[in-house]
Amino acid sequence: MNEFDDIYTNTRFDREPHQHIEGLALKSPKRRFMLGASVSMAGLSLLGLPNAAMSRTRKTILSVFDSVPHSKLDTIVVPKGYSWQVVNAWGDAIQGTAGPSFKQDASNTAAEQTLQSGMHHDGMSLFPYPKGSKNSSTALLAINHEYTDDGLLHSDGMANWNAEKVRKSQAAHGVSVQLVQKTPAGWKTQPSSEARRVTAFTPIEVTGPARGHALMKTAADADGVLVLGTLNNCANGETPWGTYLTCEENFNGYFVNKGTTTAEQKRYGINDKGFGYRWHEHDERFNAELHPNEANRFGWVVEINPYDANAMPKKRTALGRFKHEGAMVTQAKDGKIVVYMGDDERNEYIYKFVTKNAHDPKNPARSADILDEGTLFVAKFSKDGKGEWLPLVQGRNGLTAENGFASQAQVCINTRQAADRVGATMMDRPEWIAVHPKSQQVYVTLTNNSRRGTGTESANKTDGTTTAATANPRIDDANPRKDNAMGHIVRWSEFANNPTATLFDWDIFVLGGDRTLVDSNKHNSNKGDTFGAPDGLWFDPAGNLWVQTDISTSTLGKGDYVNMATNMMLVADTESGELKRFLTGPLGSEITGSAMTPDRKTLFINIQHPGESPSERADPTKPQAISSFPDGAAGQRPRSATIAISRDDGGLILS
Repeated sequence: MNEFDDIYTNTRFDREPHQHIEGLALKSPKRRFMLGASVSMAGLSLLGLPNAAMSRTRKTILSVFDSVPHSKLDTIVVPKGYSWQVVNAWGDAIQGTAGPSFKQDASNTAAEQTLQSGMHHDGMSLFPYPKGSKNSSTALLAINHEYTDDGLLHSDGMANWNAEKVRKSQAAHGVSVQLVQKTPAGWKTQPSSEARRVTAFTPIEVTGPARGHALMKTAADADGVLVLGTLNNCANGETPWGTYLTCEENFNGYFVNKGTTTAEQKRYGINDKGFGYRWHEHDERFNAELHPNEANRFGWVVEINPYDANAMPKKRTALGRFKHEGAMVTQAKDGKIVVYMGDDERNEYIYKFVTKNAHDPKNPARSADILDEGTLFVAKFSKDGKGEWLPLVQGRNGLTAENGFASQAQVCINTRQAADRVGATMMDRPEWIAVHPKSQQVYVTLTNNSRRGTGTESANKTDGTTTAATANPRIDDANPRKDNAMGHIVRWSEFANNPTATLFDWDIFVLGGDRTLVDSNKHNSNKGDTFGAPDGLWFDPAGNLWVQTDISTSTLGKGDYVNMATNMMLVADTESGELKRFLTGPLGSEITGSAMTPDRKTLFINIQHPGESPSERADPTKPQAISSFPDGAAGQRPRSATIAISRDDGGLILS
């Protein structure tokens, strides 16, 4: 994440009034669809759902390690019996020792940066190597590089701004794919023909409904089929056919419109300032006044084949355009692929996409373009734990030509407006989504929303907008706290346990917070460790739920977060709702990204933006003012990194 996530552009609020159900967060799911009106204790046990007798006697996975305390140390702290090592860091060559080395004074050129790990590691996936194997000692790591700190990226920061600096910043964005191997000296990046960088200027094909649409055409691409680059790559997903899904989040901040912004641009947060990247000064396509359609070509899920460095990435437009936090993939019993996605901004929505065709694991090549056809849905969370997936299909639910949706392409390009129109539930910054590998329950992190229940609540217009720009959504059952500074996690079960269903049951899994605070509205609801701002979310193959936090650098150690000086990673017991702290990170960093070897003996995570200042741009004269991770004082500047965690006795993680 970056501080620019802390904005909002959606000023509509739900059409019907909501009443907060006191104590909702402590209730377990009713499972009406799965369980019926009544069920025995034995039935609960078989389904993996809790009951009081089981909870009192059950030994959980949380008992196998001692909780790590809150930390103020500029390092990674893991439980006794575990160790960690750096696998790669920003500027390390993706070809290992065969590529250009990192220069600690940040004097690497833009051309060299295209052969090195990008900045600000985020989501990632592990692909065993060779393809089709379950090799646990050699793998391809696909890693997102979300954004850049130009105060660290260049020797003199943003002084003397020029085209070379823009090119280097663009080269530090995107995705890296590198071959990693377990050696006697630990995990190392090795030369590989599969290693590649996908940057903010890599050619990427447009596929799906928006391909060739007038809103996708630009002066440089009259056909609307080829985009240069992917950027602000946040969370991720992976497919059963062995490809990587990287998600474009805060794309709007790279565009600047000094003229008159359109309603569509405003809905996606494009304005006259951007986030200060200044790309538009030397790359005209980011001038949204001169090239208004260029921004329509970002905000997508991009599919990359990690096993083929020559395969062109593809922007899968059928999955909708918004600030994608991730793309969690699961498969229904009928073979159809389902992709769950969050739009990470205050008052935005949760989506899912269901493919038209089924994936056949015996013929994976047939799924090469399976994500181009299907149905996009948005979630509505109603009272009493009921929910519905509303189809975003042209011609239905008001998505008609007279309302600005003349084709499915326009629904996909202006997905936020389509979701506004059908009356989806505005959520408190939907982030990562995870699906339990056995029960198929779905979990989503909702990081925070300080505007929930604040401001002026005025009547809706018929077009789904509001009459007052300051309007903010009421508290509701799924978002039950006013000024939700601490965040929470919601979960649901699809009707008949079928991911393609249009109805679901939901509950609040846990509220983040700190019970030492005076304000009970900011207490956590679990019996375990305090935490706040949940972000990264991932189930390992054994069904353990890992939760990573993203407390902003302007908040760490202050106010509501006075007891949390660094971000952390916790493990959750999905039956009791208890969380236990497994790791704390360096100063000023975010904990993000998770992947594990098939033998469950190595856990990979990412340490993003260690030493980040509240402004998100370091003082180039004092690059180590906050952190010197991972190289120490001699390293001259902090670097985002992928780390590998293992047990000292060589055993399984969490066993």
